[in-house]
Amino acid sequence: MRPLNALSLLVACLPLALADVKFTVPAASASVAGGTAFTVTWTDSGSAPSISDLTSYQLFLESGSNTAPQQLYALSTTGLFSAGNTITVTVPVTTGGTGTNAYFLKMISVATAGGTVTNYSNRFTLTGMTGTFSQTVTTGLLTVSGTTGPDTVNNVVTAGAAAGTIAVGDGLWGTPYTLQTGLTKYAPMQPVPPTAITATNTSPLWPTSSVVLASTYLPIPSVLTTLTQPQTFSVASHANTAAAASQPTDDMQRFLNRWKD
Repeated sequence: MRPLNALSLLVACLPLALADVKFTVPAASASVAGGTAFTVTWTDSGSAPSISDLTSYQLFLESGSNTAPQQLYALSTTGLFSAGNTITVTVPVTTGGTGTNAYFLKMISVATAGGTVTNYSNRFTLTGMTGTFSQTVTTGLLTVSGTTGPDTVNNVVTAGAAAGTIAVGDGLWGTPYTLQTGLTKYAPMQPVPPTAITATNTSPLWPTSSVVLASTYLPIPSVLTTLTQPQTFSVASHANTAAAASQPTDDMQRFLNRWKD
């Protein structure tokens, strides 16, 4: 994992601000045979909250650059941290092409406080692969040096949000957005602005997002529609019971009132 930058250090000081999974197997520059079962192992990186504060995870095989990683194969979509810190997976040989340190793992973990954190492993090599890489992956690999994978993407809910600043709905809207699949995704209900500004903490509610400019044609989007949970906030109205103001009785005042505009 790369050293934390200044923003990451600031976030790490907040409660429930950062959750990390550190991959230990396969190690950086390891050589793994494609088409055969191998073990993936991880440990707690030491950053709060610990793995005990994470519930489930999805594990994917990826390739390409660190700034725009490309997902190749879903290794596990229903993993539970309660089952331990290791899993045995198999990568079909047709999944991708050959290349030294061309592959790495991505784990998307769900936090009990809400939100997700995405961690990447170091790069390793898959041998015996008979497939091919897309042009996007091939171009991205040309920009890679070393074995370090992409940076962590932290979307764990902050303490303020967990206390009720943002409420995530149940049902279709109860699944974190980044863990949803299919042509339609479901976004949580938007918060209702207060009638008065009382907050003094102006720090961002969510971590900043990285921006990567496309240098090649991007793949066709897999999501066609995003539905936002309807608001449950309602407003009650009633007739104005205040008495109407009296009208002027003086003729001249009536005349002047007609020409006020």
